[in-house]
Amino acid sequence: MSKASKTILAIDDEPKILEVIVSFFEQKGYQVLTAQTGSSAMALFEKNNISLILLDLMLPDCSGEAICTAIRKRSRVPIIMLTAKSEEASQLNGLDLGADDYITKPFSLKVLAARVEAVLRRGADELVPLVPRSSWRNGDLVVDFEKKTVFKQGIELSVTPSEYKILSALLKYPGRVFTREELISLVFDDDFDSFDRVIDNHIKNLRQKIEDDTKSPVYIQTIRGLGYKFGGD
Repeated sequence: MSKASKTILAIDDEPKILEVIVSFFEQKGYQVLTAQTGSSAMALFEKNNISLILLDLMLPDCSGEAICTAIRKRSRVPIIMLTAKSEEASQLNGLDLGADDYITKPFSLKVLAARVEAVLRRGADELVPLVPRSSWRNGDLVVDFEKKTVFKQGIELSVTPSEYKILSALLKYPGRVFTREELISLVFDDDFDSFDRVIDNHIKNLRQKIEDDTKSPVYIQTIRGLGYKFGGD
């Protein structure tokens, strides 16, 4: 996945820090969205496909810990906490809440960039949703992520490794729209050389296995002009 396709959400109540982060990471090819309050941050998170969050712990309307907790209830998006707090207890608390990394202010932009890239690399390989086993529509579809098995109406399905990886990617971020390029990057090696329509074929095969009506799919939905998302609730 190219950096240009990755969007960072920087949440901090200090405008100067946000300006520096935006300038630095945009030069590296990232898209950067900013928020100075928890409420505006959550609004941006809901409306955009966020690849990584830089989260300050001290916000005017709520704590960074509260934002981290709210996001972790629905997403595994990587979170790096930024704070002036240097106490070990604060660091451990942030990690316990689900943060992927922690960096204290003042920080080096080069060090922050290295942390961002490391966390993104790890996150691309961790196609594991929030719980080890999930079900949708009263057990119509069940996925056991520990055993890597998929069930439709109680019957175990035969899914290929690529199909399972695609489904896992979609389930990792419920409601997020994945482009074909993003799915190729997540499912195949970085040097994979093929047309992005190969994803369409895998999606077609998956739908034949998990959907009741492939012409009106419930679980894997097409977002015209953008890509695919998981629509199960």
